[in-house]
Amino acid sequence: MSAVLEVTNIKKNFGGISAVDGVSFDVREGEILGLIGPNGCGKSTLFNCILGQLTPSGGEVKLDGKVVTGLRPSELNKLGVSRTFQLLQVFPKLSVRENLILAGQEHQGNMASRLVGRSDAGLTDAADQMIGFFKLDHLAVEPAGGLSYGQQKLLDAAMAFMGGPRLVLLDEPAGGVNPSMLADLKDRLVAINREKNATFVVIEHNMEFVMSLCSRVMVMAEGKVLAMGRPDEVRKNPAVIEAYLGH
Repeated sequence: MSAVLEVTNIKKNFGGISAVDGVSFDVREGEILGLIGPNGCGKSTLFNCILGQLTPSGGEVKLDGKVVTGLRPSELNKLGVSRTFQLLQVFPKLSVRENLILAGQEHQGNMASRLVGRSDAGLTDAADQMIGFFKLDHLAVEPAGGLSYGQQKLLDAAMAFMGGPRLVLLDEPAGGVNPSMLADLKDRLVAINREKNATFVVIEHNMEFVMSLCSRVMVMAEGKVLAMGRPDEVRKNPAVIEAYLGH
């Protein structure tokens, strides 16, 4: 499988503090890669360096073989890179369908071109397909603010996959979700990977969720890659156990 994302020796310093220290990895087409590590290990900083929220102090990021290091988030979005945040990014007064249409518009030109185009940018059918895929049919016209937290997480994930992105980065999708909705979320992420060959990276603290979802898991500690491998390999790695539990 070819690499959709290649990260080589990425570094990020804040003054004299090295938050990310020479991290290298790739994400293969159709893969779900998990990214775990103790709080403060550099996961979110790494995400932000890849996604253009932060400029790396060194290193290189490639998307489909093209160097994209330092591109703005809007530029990466047009190249097919999407993400979620730890805090929900849904618009509470808009319906589920309208949220999805708005997310899809982010892949379609600048604001001026969207303002003079169709009000839904031709995305209603695509939004309805995503609503069906994420099993949100009964909520399609409901304001997003009236959904449960777990339902909003499902919507947030669905919004990230609107427009058929090449790569999606999910930042703690399981955080705060009850076990029943978490099972639904995992089921839909597995399905979109299998049926649409979606490629994505997941930052997560829920070990059971990430170990059962991902084909490979990368562990960070103190800004560096501590371990990389299949979930069963990572789970038994003494260095990983020590990083989480101490000596």
